Amino acid sequence: MPRFTRAELESYRDKEVPDLVGPDLRLLFVGINPGLWTAATQTHFASPSNRFYPALHAAGILSEPMNASDGMTDADRDLLRSRGIGITNIVRRATARASELTDEELRAGGLELVETVRRTRPRVLAIAGITAYRVAFGQRKAVLGRQPEPLEGAEVWVVPNPSGLNAHETVATLAAAYAEAARAAGVL
Repeated sequence: MPRFTRAELESYRDKEVPDLVGPDLRLLFVGINPGLWTAATQTHFASPSNRFYPALHAAGILSEPMNASDGMTDADRDLLRSRGIGITNIVRRATARASELTDEELRAGGLELVETVRRTRPRVLAIAGITAYRVAFGQRKAVLGRQPEPLEGAEVWVVPNPSGLNAHETVATLAAAYAEAARAAGVL
């Protein structure tokens, strides 16, 4: 696993990470925004403390564990795309913490996400973070789980954020939530 100094990570502030999408997109996971480690490795949810890939494996979405903290290989990306899985973010710029984002950035990112969904046409959108979803889409009373309104034809699920900072979630609880969205998308 690469080791980055704080200064090296800081040099990735405000950088972007390209969307991971392919044809026949069934399940589009949406993070809040890239962290600095994610920007450094150009791999979504790459921080060593992030539980995204362990949760995908525990849910049965991935048949083998995937360690993304070094960055993904082309084979890793191809595997996700072949399963109809994609990854994007509400806000594209990297920060050390999502709390550094403004409400205006989240709302603008929500509008950009609508365009991404219109272009990529996933069956299901799994947005990882209830607070960011509430702000980005003006849904102040939204709760985790399936949302009543689709977005550009995609079923919307709000799932827990896998960040290590979200301490009350475990790999098992994340896996259960991700599995629900994956079943709705036809991935499981």
